[in-house]
Amino acid sequence: MTFAADRYEQINYRRCGKSGLKLPEISLGCWHNFGHAAPLEPAKQMLYKAFDLGITHFDLANNYGPPAGSAESRVGEILKNDFAAHRDELIISSKAGYVMWPGPYGDFGSKKFLIASCEQSLKRLQLDYVDIFYHHRPDPETPLEESMGALEQLHRQGKALYVGISSYSAESTRQAAAVLKDMGVPLLIHQPSYSMLNRGIENGLREACDDNGVGIIAFCPLQQGQLTSKYINGIPDDSRAGRGGMNKDAITPELVAKLKKLNAIAENRGQSLAQMALQWVLRDLRVTSALIGASKVSQIEENVAGLKSPELTDDELKSIDDILAS
Repeated sequence: MTFAADRYEQINYRRCGKSGLKLPEISLGCWHNFGHAAPLEPAKQMLYKAFDLGITHFDLANNYGPPAGSAESRVGEILKNDFAAHRDELIISSKAGYVMWPGPYGDFGSKKFLIASCEQSLKRLQLDYVDIFYHHRPDPETPLEESMGALEQLHRQGKALYVGISSYSAESTRQAAAVLKDMGVPLLIHQPSYSMLNRGIENGLREACDDNGVGIIAFCPLQQGQLTSKYINGIPDDSRAGRGGMNKDAITPELVAKLKKLNAIAENRGQSLAQMALQWVLRDLRVTSALIGASKVSQIEENVAGLKSPELTDDELKSIDDILAS
């Protein structure tokens, strides 16, 4: 497979916290549309196009599909067949923390579950190591030292070059970073949900990451498609909400009114709403990358193209805040 020679000129890269690693401003998440329930060829074309545009980071988890595990299996085959010569140019990440198999050892954050999950992910991906391995969500019952100890073990064994966490609170992020530091392993990255419509990380998490040299990669920056032109006139039948893949109740008349106003700002900038929403997430340099999903190549092209627009002005940011607060 031959990829674009100018791919590294297509996107900017940001340093991840206080590490030596840089990530593209947009990373590709392989949650939906990469499992065996989806057709193979579009998945291949999306990975090809992403790499052609300089997106070097493909993000997965053990339970991605559907069915669970099949996204890793499919991406693993594509990596083996088409990206083998480019492995050292890629950042492949995976995670564990949600239910994967029955019984008491198939969920959450025990060392038993996390170590077994990583081993299984490596087999499905057909890789010797992942670049980043995350604990996918905090476990309220397992001691943090045990979950972080599992990440430390995988790092020491060379099965994860870097380790991260996802959906941890500000305080638990500080605690996780401290535990790992005592073990001699830096916490590289935190993956929280962050978008115009979900600003929870602004309540101390950004500061917790910054204070500890931890990068941030925002998942759902388009709020599962809500921050696109798809819903500015209600719920289309072919949308995720229309198909039942997302709660229709989330698309309220009040939200639609806000989306129309946000879309007007984007149009004045010569952008789509999705492009502006990604720039909004990336306006803060503490955010290393925005993690997008895609169902077709054109969405990836659109999202990357939007990064070439001028930065949001102070007046535009205030207008956006005013709309969201209304």
